[in-house]
Amino acid sequence: MAEQHLYLEHDGKVLLVDANGNGPQLPIRGRTSVDSDATNDGWIYRLPSEEEASKLGLTWQVKRVNRFKFGDVIYEVTHALPDVEWPRDWAWKDNLISDSGVHPAARESVYRTMHRLVAKVVLRNPQGQLLLQKVKRGFFTGHWTLPGGFLDYAEHPRRGAERELLEELGVKLTLPDPRGETGEVHSGIDRCIVQERIFNAEGIDWISFTYLVDVEEGIEFVLKPDEVEEAKWFDKNDALSIGASLFDIEAFRIFIEEE
Repeated sequence: MAEQHLYLEHDGKVLLVDANGNGPQLPIRGRTSVDSDATNDGWIYRLPSEEEASKLGLTWQVKRVNRFKFGDVIYEVTHALPDVEWPRDWAWKDNLISDSGVHPAARESVYRTMHRLVAKVVLRNPQGQLLLQKVKRGFFTGHWTLPGGFLDYAEHPRRGAERELLEELGVKLTLPDPRGETGEVHSGIDRCIVQERIFNAEGIDWISFTYLVDVEEGIEFVLKPDEVEEAKWFDKNDALSIGASLFDIEAFRIFIEEE
């Protein structure tokens, strides 16, 4: 039986209650220890139940339900948008995650509202073939994927795609940026696809920036030894059938249809 919680967020603010369901409650940013008001599990504030939120006079629109596990406990958290104009007395989510007196399910729920940003590159040779690499670690170990990975903090997706291409395949390439979105104008045709998807009940939200770049014949690769096992050119249909990532496959389809 999963523990059920209700995550109500509006404009970056979240409803917290105390152990008795009284709220709203405000966390203390940066708190590392709690006083005698804490429960035996070491928390003071938590997410409400649906019944507790209703008693506070709230209504809401359900967006999704996330499920995750800590130890032997399964948590089922309903994420919903409350029908309020501005929850003035609710907790800022940034303060919530930095207070050790807040129940871990609440902090984990905030964590799962953060987008995971990745940038990828589709290299296409003069024969129209697409490059895929077989990776040694990560989500797709042993499978064929596009070169790319997580964006660093304050990194533009184009720069992240260029960095990942250099790190994984040893290819130094400047992506077209005709509008100068990165701060510098680089001529060429801008081919970018932005995709968003939640893949499972845990609720992690992914956003992928995928760039198509045409390259000349004879480009050489220096594979990152601990990450990339092999890099190989595939015909379009083969790339569609062998690609492991749904983001990659959808990008192939869109790029092919645009031709």
